[in-house]
Amino acid sequence: MQEISNEELFVAIDLEHGGRISSLKWRGFEFALPKREDPMTWGWFGMVPWAGRINLGLIADSDGTEYLLPTHWDPPHAEHGYGFHSQWKATGANTSELALPEPYAPAIARQKFELEGNSMTWTLEYEANGCTLPAWVGFHPWFPRSIDGVDRLELHFHAEKMLVRGDDYMPTGEYTSMPQGPWDDAFTEVKGDPIISWGDLAQVRISSSAPWWVVYSEDPLAICVEPQTAPPDAAN
Repeated sequence: MQEISNEELFVAIDLEHGGRISSLKWRGFEFALPKREDPMTWGWFGMVPWAGRINLGLIADSDGTEYLLPTHWDPPHAEHGYGFHSQWKATGANTSELALPEPYAPAIARQKFELEGNSMTWTLEYEANGCTLPAWVGFHPWFPRSIDGVDRLELHFHAEKMLVRGDDYMPTGEYTSMPQGPWDDAFTEVKGDPIISWGDLAQVRISSSAPWWVVYSEDPLAICVEPQTAPPDAAN
């Protein structure tokens, strides 16, 4: 476990369970959903070497050789990469890395956490090291709907485009305008930074250079706002 803190924030990173933020506290209030049985459903974790679902778990390298990725987390698709269910190795007080398994070996994922005031910067990097499989990354924070008895969570989020999702939960390649939620969908051309608020108690603003965002709001206990460098199933 890595722990970093300043006068405003306390962050615990659980290297054994996916290198994820298992606790993020501001003024004693907890902003990371506590541990649940499914490793995809708690804390804040990095998605690497892919983010979201890959259709039927099939992906091809630059030579056209096709590989089957693990699909047991969300059959029949591969979801969220290897990072969230792997043990990461500490490389410093606030840094860690993961040597990715086949077929992505010898690629490496690295992450870094930095605190300044009431802000945290989370950096996730992918180094191919000769691996020619497509890769894209993202962050998957689970925000609890209720904090300290305040359960009036509001999401301020607006995007110009949403990928149409088929019955198989895969993007069809077509776009539509943003409908009313709940969502399990990918968006682009987002206007401004997404903001999550809990009444007058607290507000979280998420900034990212990534052009894609997935919002998942179907869970009764939490909501996810996930910046990604590419949409789900981007390689296909």
